[in-house]
Amino acid sequence: MSETLHDDAAYAALSSRDRRYDGRVWFGVTSTGIYCRPVCPARTPMRRNVRFFATPAAAVAAGFRACRRCRPDAAPGSRHWDHGGDLTARALRLVADGIVDREGVAGLAAAVHVSPRHVHRLLVAEVGATPMELAVSRRSQTARLLLEQTELSMTEIAFAAGFSSIRSFNEVMRAEFGATPSELRAMRRSGQRVPAPGGLTLRLPRRLPYDNANVGDFLAARTIPGVERHESLEGGWRHTRTLGLGFGVAVVTVESYDDAPDVLIRAESLDLRDTATLVSRLRRWLDLDADPDSIAEVLSRDADLAALLRRRPGLRVVTTVDPWETLVRAVVGQQVSVAGARTMLGRLVDRLSVAEGAALVQFPTAQAFVDSSAEELASIGMPVARGRALRDVALAVIAGDVDLSFGSSPSDVADELVSIRGIGPWTADYVRLRGLADPDAFPAGDLVIRRVATDLGIPNTARELVARSLSWSPWRAYAATHLWAASADTPITKES
Repeated sequence: MSETLHDDAAYAALSSRDRRYDGRVWFGVTSTGIYCRPVCPARTPMRRNVRFFATPAAAVAAGFRACRRCRPDAAPGSRHWDHGGDLTARALRLVADGIVDREGVAGLAAAVHVSPRHVHRLLVAEVGATPMELAVSRRSQTARLLLEQTELSMTEIAFAAGFSSIRSFNEVMRAEFGATPSELRAMRRSGQRVPAPGGLTLRLPRRLPYDNANVGDFLAARTIPGVERHESLEGGWRHTRTLGLGFGVAVVTVESYDDAPDVLIRAESLDLRDTATLVSRLRRWLDLDADPDSIAEVLSRDADLAALLRRRPGLRVVTTVDPWETLVRAVVGQQVSVAGARTMLGRLVDRLSVAEGAALVQFPTAQAFVDSSAEELASIGMPVARGRALRDVALAVIAGDVDLSFGSSPSDVADELVSIRGIGPWTADYVRLRGLADPDAFPAGDLVIRRVATDLGIPNTARELVARSLSWSPWRAYAATHLWAASADTPITKES
Protein backbone atom coordinates (compact mmCIF):
# COMPACT_ATOMS: atom_id res chain seq x y z
CA MET A 1 0.00 0.00 0.00
CA SER A 2 1.03 3.64 -0.51
CA GLU A 3 2.86 5.37 2.28
CA THR A 4 0.00 7.89 2.55
CA LEU A 5 -1.78 5.82 5.20
CA HIS A 6 -0.18 3.27 7.51
CA ASP A 7 -1.80 -0.18 7.58
CA ASP A 8 -2.60 0.02 11.31
CA ALA A 9 -4.35 3.36 10.85
CA ALA A 10 -6.19 1.94 7.85
CA TYR A 11 -7.41 -1.04 9.85
CA ALA A 12 -8.58 1.28 12.64
CA ALA A 13 -10.54 3.26 10.01
CA LEU A 14 -12.04 0.02 8.71
CA SER A 15 -13.00 -1.19 12.19
CA SER A 16 -14.76 2.08 13.04
CA ARG A 17 -16.33 2.53 9.57
CA ASP A 18 -14.59 5.93 9.41
CA ARG A 19 -16.02 7.65 6.35
CA ARG A 20 -13.10 10.12 6.26
CA TYR A 21 -11.06 7.36 4.62
CA ASP A 22 -13.71 6.41 2.08
CA GLY A 23 -12.13 6.99 -1.31
CA ARG A 24 -8.61 7.12 0.15
CA VAL A 25 -8.06 3.45 0.91
CA TRP A 26 -9.57 0.11 -0.11
CA PHE A 27 -9.12 -3.26 1.57
CA GLY A 28 -9.10 -6.80 0.23
CA VAL A 29 -10.11 -9.81 2.30
CA THR A 30 -7.96 -12.83 1.47
CA SER A 31 -10.47 -15.33 2.85
CA THR A 32 -13.22 -14.17 0.44
CA GLY A 33 -11.32 -12.63 -2.50
CA ILE A 34 -13.43 -9.47 -2.18
CA TYR A 35 -12.26 -5.86 -1.89
CA CYS A 36 -14.33 -3.19 -0.11
CA ARG A 37 -14.55 0.38 1.12
CA PRO A 38 -13.81 1.24 4.77
CA VAL A 39 -17.53 1.97 5.27
CA CYS A 40 -18.67 -1.48 4.11
CA PRO A 41 -21.50 -2.73 6.38
CA ALA A 42 -20.20 -6.32 6.32
CA ARG A 43 -18.62 -7.80 9.44
CA THR A 44 -15.11 -6.53 10.06
CA PRO A 45 -12.62 -9.16 8.85
CA MET A 46 -9.75 -10.37 11.00
CA ARG A 47 -6.61 -8.27 10.69
CA ARG A 48 -4.51 -11.15 9.34
CA ASN A 49 -6.95 -11.55 6.40
CA VAL A 50 -6.82 -7.91 5.28
CA ARG A 51 -4.64 -6.25 2.64
CA PHE A 52 -4.83 -2.53 1.93
CA PHE A 53 -4.65 -0.76 -1.43
CA ALA A 54 -4.29 2.83 -2.63
CA THR A 55 -6.61 2.33 -5.66
CA PRO A 56 -9.32 -0.11 -6.76
CA ALA A 57 -7.11 -1.00 -9.73
CA ALA A 58 -4.40 -2.20 -7.34
CA ALA A 59 -6.90 -4.43 -5.55
CA VAL A 60 -8.06 -5.95 -8.84
CA ALA A 61 -4.45 -6.43 -9.96
CA ALA A 62 -3.89 -8.39 -6.75
CA GLY A 63 -6.76 -10.75 -7.63
CA PHE A 64 -9.68 -9.26 -5.67
CA ARG A 65 -13.12 -8.46 -7.07
CA ALA A 66 -15.53 -5.70 -6.03
CA CYS A 67 -17.90 -6.17 -3.10
CA ARG A 68 -21.58 -6.18 -4.06
CA ARG A 69 -22.66 -4.57 -0.78
CA CYS A 70 -20.51 -1.44 -0.50
CA ARG A 71 -19.92 -1.09 -4.28
CA PRO A 72 -16.33 0.28 -4.22
CA ASP A 73 -16.57 0.86 -7.97
CA ALA A 74 -19.67 3.09 -7.73
CA ALA A 75 -18.88 5.32 -4.75
CA PRO A 76 -17.88 8.98 -5.19
CA GLY A 77 -14.17 9.30 -5.84
CA SER A 78 -11.52 11.19 -3.90
CA ARG A 79 -9.50 14.37 -4.27
CA HIS A 80 -6.76 12.84 -2.13
CA TRP A 81 -4.27 12.74 -5.00
CA ASP A 82 -5.25 16.17 -6.29
CA HIS A 83 -3.34 18.14 -3.71
CA GLY A 84 -0.11 17.13 -5.27
CA GLY A 85 1.36 18.85 -8.27
CA ASP A 86 3.85 16.01 -8.49
CA LEU A 87 4.18 13.60 -11.35
CA THR A 88 2.00 10.91 -9.75
CA ALA A 89 -0.93 13.26 -9.22
CA ARG A 90 -0.60 14.65 -12.74
CA ALA A 91 -0.48 11.17 -14.27
CA LEU A 92 -3.56 10.05 -12.35
CA ARG A 93 -5.54 13.07 -13.51
CA LEU A 94 -4.60 12.32 -17.12
CA VAL A 95 -5.54 8.64 -16.79
CA ALA A 96 -8.93 9.71 -15.38
CA ASP A 97 -9.37 12.04 -18.36
CA GLY A 98 -8.82 9.13 -20.77
CA ILE A 99 -5.37 9.74 -22.20
CA VAL A 100 -4.37 6.06 -22.05
CA ASP A 101 -7.45 5.06 -24.05
CA ARG A 102 -6.78 7.77 -26.64
CA GLU A 103 -2.98 7.73 -26.88
CA GLY A 104 -1.73 4.72 -24.91
CA VAL A 105 0.84 4.64 -22.13
CA ALA A 106 3.31 6.35 -24.47
CA GLY A 107 0.92 9.31 -24.73
CA LEU A 108 0.63 9.50 -20.96
CA ALA A 109 4.42 9.45 -20.57
CA ALA A 110 4.85 12.16 -23.20
CA ALA A 111 2.26 14.37 -21.49
CA VAL A 112 4.18 14.29 -18.19
CA HIS A 113 7.58 14.45 -19.96
CA VAL A 114 9.05 11.16 -18.76
CA SER A 115 9.65 7.75 -20.33
CA PRO A 116 6.91 5.08 -20.39
CA ARG A 117 9.13 2.91 -18.19
CA HIS A 118 9.45 5.64 -15.58
CA VAL A 119 5.73 6.46 -15.39
CA HIS A 120 5.01 2.71 -15.15
CA ARG A 121 7.49 2.27 -12.30
CA LEU A 122 6.28 5.37 -10.47
CA LEU A 123 2.58 4.47 -10.51
CA VAL A 124 3.24 0.92 -9.38
CA ALA A 125 5.31 2.25 -6.46
CA GLU A 126 2.84 4.99 -5.48
CA VAL A 127 -0.61 3.54 -6.13
CA GLY A 128 0.03 -0.17 -6.66
CA ALA A 129 -1.14 -0.38 -10.28
CA THR A 130 0.31 0.14 -13.73
CA PRO A 131 -1.02 2.84 -16.07
CA MET A 132 -2.81 0.17 -18.11
CA GLU A 133 -4.38 -1.41 -15.01
CA LEU A 134 -5.66 2.01 -13.96
CA ALA A 135 -7.08 2.56 -17.44
CA VAL A 136 -8.77 -0.86 -17.45
CA SER A 137 -10.30 -0.12 -14.03
CA ARG A 138 -11.65 3.14 -15.44
CA ARG A 139 -13.18 1.26 -18.39
CA SER A 140 -14.85 -1.31 -16.15
CA GLN A 141 -16.37 1.36 -13.90
CA THR A 142 -17.72 3.21 -16.94
CA ALA A 143 -19.14 -0.01 -18.35
CA ARG A 144 -20.91 -0.87 -15.10
CA LEU A 145 -22.42 2.62 -14.96
CA LEU A 146 -23.78 2.17 -18.47
CA LEU A 147 -25.00 -1.37 -17.76
CA GLU A 148 -27.01 -0.24 -14.77
CA GLN A 149 -28.34 3.08 -16.02
CA THR A 150 -28.89 2.76 -19.78
CA GLU A 151 -30.47 0.46 -22.35
CA LEU A 152 -27.40 0.49 -24.62
CA SER A 153 -26.51 -2.86 -26.15
CA MET A 154 -23.55 -4.86 -24.84
CA THR A 155 -21.56 -3.98 -27.94
CA GLU A 156 -22.30 -0.27 -27.59
CA ILE A 157 -21.29 -0.36 -23.91
CA ALA A 158 -18.07 -2.26 -24.57
CA PHE A 159 -16.81 0.22 -27.13
CA ALA A 160 -18.17 3.27 -25.27
CA ALA A 161 -16.16 2.21 -22.22
CA GLY A 162 -13.00 1.75 -24.27
CA PHE A 163 -12.73 -2.03 -24.68
CA SER A 164 -11.25 -3.26 -27.94
CA SER A 165 -13.43 -6.39 -28.12
CA ILE A 166 -16.44 -8.06 -26.56
CA ARG A 167 -14.17 -10.84 -25.32
CA SER A 168 -11.93 -8.49 -23.35
CA PHE A 169 -15.04 -6.69 -22.07
CA ASN A 170 -16.45 -9.94 -20.68
CA GLU A 171 -13.12 -11.04 -19.18
CA VAL A 172 -12.45 -7.76 -17.41
CA MET A 173 -15.97 -7.42 -16.01
CA ARG A 174 -15.84 -10.96 -14.63
CA ALA A 175 -12.44 -10.29 -13.04
CA GLU A 176 -13.49 -6.92 -11.57
CA PHE A 177 -16.97 -7.82 -10.34
CA GLY A 178 -17.23 -11.60 -10.36
CA ALA A 179 -20.06 -11.52 -12.90
CA THR A 180 -20.53 -11.21 -16.65
CA PRO A 181 -21.97 -8.00 -18.15
CA SER A 182 -25.33 -9.77 -18.67
CA GLU A 183 -25.41 -10.89 -15.04
CA LEU A 184 -24.55 -7.37 -13.83
CA ARG A 185 -27.38 -5.89 -15.88
CA ALA A 186 -29.79 -8.48 -14.51
CA MET A 187 -28.79 -7.60 -10.92
CA ARG A 188 -29.47 -3.90 -11.22
CA ARG A 189 -32.13 -2.41 -9.01
CA SER A 190 -35.22 -1.04 -10.71
CA GLY A 191 -34.52 2.44 -9.33
CA GLN A 192 -31.22 2.57 -11.17
CA ARG A 193 -32.75 2.45 -14.62
CA VAL A 194 -32.97 5.82 -16.32
CA PRO A 195 -34.51 5.94 -19.80
CA ALA A 196 -32.45 7.94 -22.25
CA PRO A 197 -34.35 8.55 -25.48
CA GLY A 198 -32.25 10.51 -27.94
CA GLY A 199 -29.28 10.96 -25.61
CA LEU A 200 -27.24 9.50 -22.78
CA THR A 201 -28.67 10.06 -19.29
CA LEU A 202 -26.77 9.08 -16.14
CA ARG A 203 -26.86 9.69 -12.40
CA LEU A 204 -23.57 10.59 -10.72
CA PRO A 205 -23.26 10.13 -6.94
CA ARG A 206 -21.79 12.87 -4.79
CA ARG A 207 -20.63 13.11 -1.22
CA LEU A 208 -23.02 14.78 1.21
CA PRO A 209 -23.40 17.40 2.54
CA TYR A 210 -23.30 19.27 -0.75
CA ASP A 211 -24.07 23.01 -0.88
CA ASN A 212 -26.11 22.72 -4.04
CA ALA A 213 -27.59 26.21 -3.84
CA ASN A 214 -24.14 27.83 -3.76
CA VAL A 215 -23.02 25.82 -6.81
CA GLY A 216 -26.16 26.84 -8.67
CA ASP A 217 -25.76 30.50 -7.74
CA PHE A 218 -22.15 30.46 -8.91
CA LEU A 219 -23.06 28.97 -12.28
CA ALA A 220 -26.05 31.27 -12.75
CA ALA A 221 -24.00 34.42 -12.16
CA ARG A 222 -21.32 33.36 -14.66
CA THR A 223 -23.39 31.80 -17.43
CA ILE A 224 -21.89 32.85 -20.77
CA PRO A 225 -24.60 33.70 -23.33
CA GLY A 226 -24.38 31.43 -26.37
CA VAL A 227 -22.29 28.77 -24.57
CA GLU A 228 -24.42 28.07 -21.51
CA ARG A 229 -27.99 28.27 -20.27
CA HIS A 230 -29.07 28.23 -16.61
CA GLU A 231 -32.50 27.62 -15.10
CA SER A 232 -33.63 27.79 -11.48
CA LEU A 233 -35.87 24.93 -10.37
CA GLU A 234 -37.86 24.36 -7.22
CA GLY A 235 -35.27 23.02 -4.80
CA GLY A 236 -32.50 22.94 -7.39
CA TRP A 237 -31.22 24.09 -10.76
CA ARG A 238 -30.56 22.99 -14.35
CA HIS A 239 -27.47 24.02 -16.30
CA THR A 240 -26.80 23.29 -19.99
CA ARG A 241 -23.56 23.95 -21.86
CA THR A 242 -21.33 22.76 -24.67
CA LEU A 243 -18.33 20.63 -23.80
CA GLY A 244 -15.38 19.78 -26.05
CA LEU A 245 -14.14 16.22 -25.53
CA GLY A 246 -11.61 13.90 -27.10
CA PHE A 247 -13.80 12.75 -29.99
CA GLY A 248 -16.16 15.70 -30.45
CA VAL A 249 -18.37 18.34 -28.86
CA ALA A 250 -21.36 17.40 -26.69
CA VAL A 251 -24.18 19.46 -25.23
CA VAL A 252 -24.53 18.50 -21.59
CA THR A 253 -27.34 19.28 -19.16
CA VAL A 254 -26.85 18.89 -15.41
CA GLU A 255 -29.89 18.81 -13.13
CA SER A 256 -29.22 19.01 -9.41
CA TYR A 257 -31.49 19.18 -6.36
CA ASP A 258 -30.56 20.33 -2.88
CA ASP A 259 -30.96 17.10 -0.91
CA ALA A 260 -30.49 14.49 -3.64
CA PRO A 261 -27.57 12.03 -3.37
CA ASP A 262 -26.94 12.21 -7.13
CA VAL A 263 -26.85 14.72 -9.96
CA LEU A 264 -28.61 13.88 -13.22
CA ILE A 265 -26.69 14.46 -16.44
CA ARG A 266 -27.94 14.27 -20.00
CA ALA A 267 -25.58 14.43 -22.97
CA GLU A 268 -26.67 15.14 -26.53
CA SER A 269 -24.46 14.70 -29.63
CA LEU A 270 -22.03 12.66 -27.53
CA ASP A 271 -19.57 10.27 -29.14
CA LEU A 272 -19.97 7.31 -26.80
CA ARG A 273 -16.19 6.85 -26.71
CA ASP A 274 -16.12 10.07 -24.68
CA THR A 275 -18.41 8.75 -21.93
CA ALA A 276 -15.74 8.15 -19.29
CA THR A 277 -14.02 11.46 -20.04
CA LEU A 278 -17.37 13.24 -19.79
CA VAL A 279 -18.06 11.71 -16.37
CA SER A 280 -14.55 12.56 -15.13
CA ARG A 281 -14.79 16.19 -16.22
CA LEU A 282 -18.25 16.72 -14.79
CA ARG A 283 -17.22 15.23 -11.46
CA ARG A 284 -14.24 17.60 -11.35
CA TRP A 285 -16.26 20.61 -12.56
CA LEU A 286 -18.95 20.25 -9.87
CA ASP A 287 -16.53 18.96 -7.20
CA LEU A 288 -18.58 15.84 -6.57
CA ASP A 289 -15.66 13.99 -4.98
CA ALA A 290 -14.70 16.49 -2.29
CA ASP A 291 -14.66 15.04 1.23
CA PRO A 292 -16.20 17.65 3.57
CA ASP A 293 -15.00 15.79 6.67
CA SER A 294 -11.35 15.78 5.63
CA ILE A 295 -11.52 19.42 4.58
CA ALA A 296 -13.23 20.49 7.81
CA GLU A 297 -10.72 18.54 9.88
CA VAL A 298 -7.96 20.84 8.59
CA LEU A 299 -9.76 24.18 8.21
CA SER A 300 -11.63 24.02 11.53
CA ARG A 301 -8.34 24.15 13.40
CA ASP A 302 -8.44 27.87 12.60
CA ALA A 303 -11.07 29.46 14.85
CA ASP A 304 -11.74 32.20 12.30
CA LEU A 305 -12.63 29.64 9.62
CA ALA A 306 -14.50 27.27 11.92
CA ALA A 307 -17.54 29.57 12.02
CA LEU A 308 -17.66 29.67 8.23
CA LEU A 309 -17.54 25.88 7.97
CA ARG A 310 -20.42 25.54 10.44
CA ARG A 311 -22.50 27.80 8.22
CA ARG A 312 -21.71 25.97 4.97
CA PRO A 313 -20.54 22.42 5.78
CA GLY A 314 -20.91 21.20 2.20
CA LEU A 315 -19.38 24.12 0.30
CA ARG A 316 -17.74 23.10 -2.98
CA VAL A 317 -15.17 24.63 -5.30
CA VAL A 318 -16.72 24.87 -8.76
CA THR A 319 -13.89 24.42 -11.25
CA THR A 320 -13.99 24.00 -15.02
CA VAL A 321 -14.69 21.77 -17.99
CA ASP A 322 -12.11 23.68 -20.07
CA PRO A 323 -8.99 25.29 -18.54
CA TRP A 324 -8.58 27.54 -21.60
CA GLU A 325 -12.06 28.95 -21.13
CA THR A 326 -11.29 29.63 -17.47
CA LEU A 327 -8.09 31.44 -18.39
CA VAL A 328 -10.03 33.73 -20.73
CA ARG A 329 -12.67 34.29 -18.04
CA ALA A 330 -9.93 35.30 -15.61
CA VAL A 331 -8.26 37.75 -18.00
CA VAL A 332 -11.57 39.30 -19.04
CA GLY A 333 -12.62 39.51 -15.38
CA GLN A 334 -9.63 41.59 -14.30
CA GLN A 335 -10.86 44.71 -12.52
CA VAL A 336 -14.48 44.32 -13.64
CA SER A 337 -17.60 42.96 -11.96
CA VAL A 338 -18.87 39.41 -12.50
CA ALA A 339 -21.81 40.81 -14.49
CA GLY A 340 -19.51 42.97 -16.59
CA ALA A 341 -17.23 40.04 -17.37
CA ARG A 342 -20.21 37.92 -18.34
CA THR A 343 -21.41 40.58 -20.80
CA MET A 344 -17.95 40.87 -22.36
CA LEU A 345 -17.58 37.10 -22.64
CA GLY A 346 -20.93 36.90 -24.43
CA ARG A 347 -19.69 39.45 -26.96
CA LEU A 348 -16.48 37.46 -27.47
CA VAL A 349 -18.48 34.29 -28.12
CA ASP A 350 -20.75 36.11 -30.55
CA ARG A 351 -17.72 37.49 -32.45
CA LEU A 352 -15.32 34.52 -32.39
CA SER A 353 -17.35 31.30 -32.18
CA VAL A 354 -18.70 29.40 -35.18
CA ALA A 355 -22.45 29.14 -34.65
CA GLU A 356 -23.64 27.08 -37.64
CA GLY A 357 -27.24 27.49 -36.52
CA ALA A 358 -26.71 25.75 -33.17
CA ALA A 359 -28.60 26.95 -30.10
CA LEU A 360 -25.37 26.75 -28.07
CA VAL A 361 -21.83 26.97 -29.44
CA GLN A 362 -18.42 25.89 -28.24
CA PHE A 363 -16.32 28.50 -26.46
CA PRO A 364 -13.82 30.16 -28.86
CA THR A 365 -10.53 28.31 -29.23
CA ALA A 366 -7.09 29.80 -28.60
CA GLN A 367 -6.59 29.89 -32.38
CA ALA A 368 -9.69 32.07 -32.75
CA PHE A 369 -8.11 34.66 -30.46
CA VAL A 370 -4.80 34.52 -32.34
CA ASP A 371 -6.65 35.09 -35.62
CA SER A 372 -8.23 38.26 -34.20
CA SER A 373 -6.41 41.53 -33.69
CA ALA A 374 -6.29 43.44 -30.41
CA GLU A 375 -8.14 46.25 -32.20
CA GLU A 376 -10.91 43.86 -33.25
CA LEU A 377 -11.29 42.73 -29.66
CA ALA A 378 -11.32 46.36 -28.55
CA SER A 379 -14.24 47.00 -30.92
CA ILE A 380 -16.52 45.02 -28.63
CA GLY A 381 -15.61 47.19 -25.66
CA MET A 382 -12.51 45.44 -24.36
CA PRO A 383 -9.47 47.56 -23.43
CA VAL A 384 -6.72 47.23 -26.04
CA ALA A 385 -4.20 46.07 -23.43
CA ARG A 386 -6.51 43.27 -22.31
CA GLY A 387 -7.15 42.18 -25.87
CA ARG A 388 -3.41 42.09 -26.45
CA ALA A 389 -2.96 39.98 -23.29
CA LEU A 390 -5.56 37.50 -24.56
CA ARG A 391 -3.80 37.14 -27.90
CA ASP A 392 -0.40 36.76 -26.20
CA VAL A 393 -1.64 34.07 -23.84
CA ALA A 394 -3.40 32.28 -26.73
CA LEU A 395 -0.11 32.25 -28.65
CA ALA A 396 1.66 30.83 -25.59
CA VAL A 397 -0.93 28.07 -25.23
CA ILE A 398 -0.71 27.11 -28.90
CA ALA A 399 3.10 27.11 -28.77
CA GLY A 400 3.08 24.90 -25.68
CA ASP A 401 4.71 27.55 -23.50
CA VAL A 402 1.66 27.38 -21.20
CA ASP A 403 0.40 23.85 -20.55
CA LEU A 404 -3.29 23.85 -19.66
CA SER A 405 -3.79 20.08 -19.81
CA PHE A 406 -5.26 18.25 -16.83
CA GLY A 407 -1.83 16.72 -16.27
CA SER A 408 0.00 20.02 -15.91
CA SER A 409 1.65 21.25 -12.71
CA PRO A 410 -0.49 24.11 -11.34
CA SER A 411 2.51 25.91 -9.88
CA ASP A 412 4.39 25.67 -13.19
CA VAL A 413 1.37 27.03 -15.07
CA ALA A 414 1.16 29.97 -12.67
CA ASP A 415 4.83 30.77 -13.25
CA GLU A 416 4.35 30.52 -17.02
CA LEU A 417 1.33 32.84 -16.95
CA VAL A 418 2.87 35.65 -14.90
CA SER A 419 5.73 35.85 -17.39
CA ILE A 420 3.21 37.12 -19.97
CA ARG A 421 2.54 40.83 -20.07
CA GLY A 422 -0.90 41.64 -18.67
CA ILE A 423 -1.15 38.48 -16.54
CA GLY A 424 -0.64 39.10 -12.83
CA PRO A 425 -0.60 36.92 -9.69
CA TRP A 426 -4.38 37.14 -9.15
CA THR A 427 -5.11 35.82 -12.64
CA ALA A 428 -2.55 33.02 -12.27
CA ASP A 429 -3.94 32.00 -8.86
CA TYR A 430 -7.51 32.08 -10.17
CA VAL A 431 -6.57 29.79 -13.06
CA ARG A 432 -4.90 27.40 -10.61
CA LEU A 433 -8.05 27.31 -8.49
CA ARG A 434 -10.81 27.25 -11.12
CA GLY A 435 -9.04 26.13 -14.28
CA LEU A 436 -6.73 23.42 -12.96
CA ALA A 437 -8.82 22.40 -9.92
CA ASP A 438 -5.88 22.84 -7.56
CA PRO A 439 -7.40 22.39 -4.07
CA ASP A 440 -4.47 24.23 -2.48
CA ALA A 441 -4.58 27.37 -4.66
CA PHE A 442 -5.16 30.58 -2.75
CA PRO A 443 -5.57 33.99 -4.45
CA ALA A 444 -4.38 36.07 -1.51
CA GLY A 445 -4.56 39.29 -3.51
CA ASP A 446 -8.30 38.99 -4.16
CA LEU A 447 -10.07 42.11 -2.88
CA VAL A 448 -13.18 40.28 -1.62
CA ILE A 449 -11.08 37.75 0.30
CA ARG A 450 -9.09 40.58 1.87
CA ARG A 451 -12.26 42.45 2.85
CA VAL A 452 -13.83 39.40 4.50
CA ALA A 453 -10.52 38.66 6.22
CA THR A 454 -10.69 42.17 7.71
CA ASP A 455 -14.22 41.50 9.00
CA LEU A 456 -12.95 38.31 10.66
CA GLY A 457 -9.97 40.04 12.21
CA ILE A 458 -7.49 38.17 10.00
CA PRO A 459 -4.47 40.20 8.78
CA ASN A 460 -5.46 41.24 5.28
CA THR A 461 -2.35 42.08 3.29
CA ALA A 462 -1.53 39.55 0.60
CA ARG A 463 1.72 38.59 2.32
CA GLU A 464 0.07 38.15 5.73
CA LEU A 465 -2.79 36.15 4.21
CA VAL A 466 -0.36 33.80 2.47
CA ALA A 467 1.46 33.22 5.75
CA ARG A 468 -1.81 32.60 7.61
CA SER A 469 -3.09 30.28 4.89
CA LEU A 470 -0.20 27.84 5.21
CA SER A 471 -1.99 26.16 8.09
CA TRP A 472 -5.02 25.63 5.81
CA SER A 473 -3.04 23.52 3.33
CA PRO A 474 -3.77 21.33 1.40
CA TRP A 475 -7.32 22.74 1.21
CA ARG A 476 -6.69 26.46 0.78
CA ALA A 477 -8.99 26.68 -2.26
CA TYR A 478 -11.86 25.69 0.04
CA ALA A 479 -10.81 28.34 2.55
CA ALA A 480 -10.88 30.90 -0.25
CA THR A 481 -14.33 29.71 -1.33
CA HIS A 482 -15.65 30.02 2.24
CA LEU A 483 -14.29 33.56 2.41
CA TRP A 484 -15.93 34.44 -0.93
CA ALA A 485 -19.24 32.93 0.18
CA ALA A 486 -19.08 34.85 3.46
CA SER A 487 -19.06 38.15 1.57
CA ALA A 488 -22.78 37.68 0.89
CA ASP A 489 -23.63 36.52 4.42
CA THR A 490 -24.60 38.42 7.53
CA PRO A 491 -21.78 39.58 9.83
CA ILE A 492 -19.68 36.70 11.14
CA THR A 493 -18.45 36.02 14.62
CA LYS A 494 -16.40 33.12 15.92
CA GLU A 495 -19.50 31.99 17.81
CA SER A 496 -21.67 31.91 14.64
